[in-house]
Order: sequence, then C-alpha cells, then structure tokens
Amino acid sequence: MQPAVIQLNFDPYLRIAGQAIRWEALALAAAVFVALAVTALLAGRGQRRSDGSRPAARDDLLFIVLGIVPGAVIGGRLTYLLVHFDYYQANPSLAIDPSSGGLALSGAVIFGALTGIYVAGLLEAPIGRWLDIAAVGLLLGLGLGKLAQVLGGSGQGIVSGADWATAYLGPGPWGVLGPDLPALPAQVFEAIGDALLLILVVLAGRFGPFQRANGRRFLLALGGWAIVRFIVASWWRDAPVLGSLKVEQLIDIGILLIALAGLAVVRSRPATIEPQMPSAPAPAVSPGISRSASPRRDAP
Repeated sequence: MQPAVIQLNFDPYLRIAGQAIRWEALALAAAVFVALAVTALLAGRGQRRSDGSRPAARDDLLFIVLGIVPGAVIGGRLTYLLVHFDYYQANPSLAIDPSSGGLALSGAVIFGALTGIYVAGLLEAPIGRWLDIAAVGLLLGLGLGKLAQVLGGSGQGIVSGADWATAYLGPGPWGVLGPDLPALPAQVFEAIGDALLLILVVLAGRFGPFQRANGRRFLLALGGWAIVRFIVASWWRDAPVLGSLKVEQLIDIGILLIALAGLAVVRSRPATIEPQMPSAPAPAVSPGISRSASPRRDAP
C-alpha cells in the first residue's frame, strides 16, 4: 500500500452499553440541527420590519421544513437513479429499495427547495425573505455535512499520491471502496468551497440589490454551490458520460442555469414592497372625554 501523509485510524462507531452508532450519522444530525437553529435565529432577527411587509415568522419554519422533506427525499432518489442509470436499468427492482444506494445531494436541494417554496406559498409567507434566510442555513448545513463524511470515510475522491491524500485504516466499515488507498479528500474540498461561498453570501447581503429580501441571496448561494460541486466532482471516482464531464457535473450546469435564470427574473421584476403609510393624526378629543376610552384604530 502506498502510504498516505494523512492516515486516519479510528473506530467509526460510538459504542455505548452494547449499542453502536456511526460518528458520521451523529455529525450529520448535528449539522442539520445547527442549520435549522441558525435559520430560526435569522428569522427571529427579521421579526420587526419598518416597511410594512410581513416578517419571516418562526412559526412557519416547522411547516416549511416538513414541506422540504418529501421533495428532498423524492428528488434526491430520482437524481441518484439518474447518476447510476446503467446499474438500475439492469436492476429495476432495486430502484425503490431504500437499502440500495442512497440520495443525490443535488436533487435533494433542488426538489426540497421547490416543495418548501410551495408550502411557504400556502402559508402566505414571504417567500423571497425565507429564501434569503435559508441561504445561510443551507450552505452551513451542506458544509458541515461534508465534514461529517470524514468520520465515515464517505465522499473520498480519486486515488492520488498527493501530500494531502487521506487513507482510512482499521476494520471499518468505511463508506468508500478501497479505504486504505490514498485518495483526495473531495468531501473536505467541497466543505471548504461551501465555507468560502457562505462568507461571500453573507457579505453580499450587506451591499446593493442583495439587501432586498427577494431571493437573490439564495440564488447566489445556489449558483455558487453548483460551481463548487462542478469543480469538486472532477475529482470524484464516477466515470465521464459526455466528453470529460460526469453526470453530476451536467446536473451542476443545469442548477447553475436555473440560478442565473432566477436572478434574471428577480432583476426584471419591480420592487413590490410599498413604503409604510404615515399614521393618521389623532382626532380631537372634547374636554372631559378621556382619550384612552376611545378604541384604537391603528391596531393590527
């Protein structure tokens, strides 16, 4: 075995009282929790608005998340079947077997966003504002989720003799074939790209048109994430299907085009937020009549 500079030798399971759970699963759960908590905090910061528009209420978050789940599961599975089309074409009965394969992250993000937008529309929630709030939580969750894969050996890239290649020792089981072969840590590369993109999205939200809560920040995050995935996928072990491009890279191109089209649509739409109307002057009160006795006309 060609030695790797970075050799990882640990038990991928947390063992307590005869029970075992993978560290990767615990880290993924923590990543989801952190992403949701940050989203809830950002939604809380937007409760008080001076433009008269409806705020992004935390009460809507639970229902939107519940709406995201079926879209993410179905979209992630359909995209996974597309990525591994040859295998499931030969084994069609396994396409609906949850123990066979998994979910593709790119499809989960796109379809989860669509069903989340649908539920937000049913709730008459401010969709643009929710999308911009979700951009931060999404990138944070995606980046932490990629780092979580390091604990299970998942997401390893092509075999390489580079100084930063990693290899997994010990019995495992690990989430990659040939774990003892030095390979590029593609999952770490993507996590770094997500972190840089998160910084860009946060900074962009302080300047120019990205300050408006109309979904621009989410579309920026979506398009940037597609670029990060496209670059990192070049180090994946998947076989190319169109020239040197892999299925995931073709999907990433599609996601980038969706994001660019969305930005063009948002840019062409006029502002829909009306300025808050000044309060009407209070009516004159006759002497002897208590002002507090009259009902409030400006109450919501």
